[in-house]
Amino acid sequence: MFINRAKDGSNNLCGKAVSEKRKALGLSQRALADRLQLIGLDVDKNAVQRIEAGKRFVTDIELVALAQVLGLSPLDLLSETAAT
Repeated sequence: MFINRAKDGSNNLCGKAVSEKRKALGLSQRALADRLQLIGLDVDKNAVQRIEAGKRFVTDIELVALAQVLGLSPLDLLSETAAT
C-alpha cells in the first residue's frame, strides 16, 4: 500500500516550518499569500492556513515558491529544524 502522508498524518512535510518562519518574519498568513501571488503562485490565506496545518498537499512548484518568499532553500522547509 502506498503511503502519501507524513508519519504524523499530515499531508505535507513543510507546514510547520512554513508557519514558524512566517511568524519569525512577522508576516500574517494573508501577507504570505500576497507575497506568493506577487511571484505568480495563485494561493490565498486559506491555502496558507491549510498548508501550515498539514491539511493540504504541497507541490514541488509551491515548495520552491514558499522557500523563495521565506528566504530559505526548499530543503530547509523539509527539515524538521528549519524554522529559525
